Amino acid sequence: MFGGPLFDLLDGVYTSFGFDELDDDVFRDLVLARVVEPTSLLDVGGVLADMGRQSASYPTLWRTLRRAAQTDDTDTAPDSGVESGVDELVSTGAGGGSTACSYRDRIADLCFAHALSCGDVSLVLYDVTTLYFEAEKEDGLRKVGFSKERRVDPQVVVGMLVDRNGFPLEIGCFEGNKAEKLTIVPIIEAFRSRHRIENMIIVADAGMLSAANLTTLDEAGFKFIVGSRQSKAPIDLESHFHWHGDAFDDGRHVDTITPKRGANLANDTALRAEPVWDPTAHPGSWRAVWAYSAKRFARDNRTLNAQETRAREVVNGDKTARTPRFVRNAGDGQVLDERALARARRLAGLKGYVTNLPATVMNTAEIIGAYHDLWQVEASFRMSKTDLAARPMFHRTRDSIEAHLTIVFAALAVARTAQTRTGLSIRRLVRTLRPLRSATIAVNGAEHTFPPRIPADLEPVVMALRA
Repeated sequence: MFGGPLFDLLDGVYTSFGFDELDDDVFRDLVLARVVEPTSLLDVGGVLADMGRQSASYPTLWRTLRRAAQTDDTDTAPDSGVESGVDELVSTGAGGGSTACSYRDRIADLCFAHALSCGDVSLVLYDVTTLYFEAEKEDGLRKVGFSKERRVDPQVVVGMLVDRNGFPLEIGCFEGNKAEKLTIVPIIEAFRSRHRIENMIIVADAGMLSAANLTTLDEAGFKFIVGSRQSKAPIDLESHFHWHGDAFDDGRHVDTITPKRGANLANDTALRAEPVWDPTAHPGSWRAVWAYSAKRFARDNRTLNAQETRAREVVNGDKTARTPRFVRNAGDGQVLDERALARARRLAGLKGYVTNLPATVMNTAEIIGAYHDLWQVEASFRMSKTDLAARPMFHRTRDSIEAHLTIVFAALAVARTAQTRTGLSIRRLVRTLRPLRSATIAVNGAEHTFPPRIPADLEPVVMALRA
């Protein structure tokens, strides 16, 4: 029998989180197989065999997942229409699924303990993505909704909480037509309830910005940093524009306030100095930090130039398309919205952040730096979609969908840690280590195993994974 060190090395990472406490070798095999080569449940055996691991039978894989899902443990084979690598598990309840204790709950507990032992979880990052299905019809969960890729397939919305290094802490699944801003509070509440955390900073992008969300988080005792929409700059920076104009030096920060709702009544343009946000003195406002970047200005300006060109082409009749930005209807025709274009150019280069952290706790540079850590959760989502092949999905039931996400959740923890330890992407790591082979042969009834020869340049990688 031939195998290699890859399985054992990844198993070591898996065990380092305490995932072996699940006491389910088949579940572990499914997780590690997804890290190495995401494939269908029918093909998992081939992936494991390539790593020198004998796979359980297909019915056993199915029963293991049903048991993990806490559904009726029967011997019924799965519907032949289910063709993905993970099929049955149950949600933590964060996404509206089953509230029964599940593998997801236990994995989330172990991930939290690992993150806590490696650093701190006082600051967490939140974002959402969508996972689409190769299906024609919607149901109660899989629904057509907003898609950045303009897809019209049924989808689900997935929210994920990670630490500032991108290590996964919590995941939740929502209906495909659910607004992003409605997902953050259920995930945070589930996380707080699970780990009994009271003081925590939540960082999220502008999609989570809503008066209700921020008020709920604030009243629950959480601190937050969320991206602001550029359209709010004229309100927040009214006093600054009045006294200093709209020209900014590269790297300029403006620390001011933003209204929770409506007009900015607390920012007096008669005063030259920006107000210093205080929750007692400004109960109707949050703290707002605005930053100007010459690099962002150049990027924004290129985008605006392209949008203006498209708008002029539509107005002049050179191109027929759905109404682009900066085109408005006037009488029987369309004209360039010069006013909106000028306003957008005035705000190019600006990026805003809304928080309930006072300046005495975090200065502007720290606020901006914390927000920029969001690339870590975006990187985790990219890994889950590409390296771990979380989509497209071929499942039909909520349990099947939640099962898929639980396997991806555990696999993501393994993959992110393997990357962190070695400095290599998980794809390159697998490609490098997978060809290494050990051999087990039988001679006169006795088995002898010959380990693979590890090239000198790979020894640091192997040692790092064993750390």
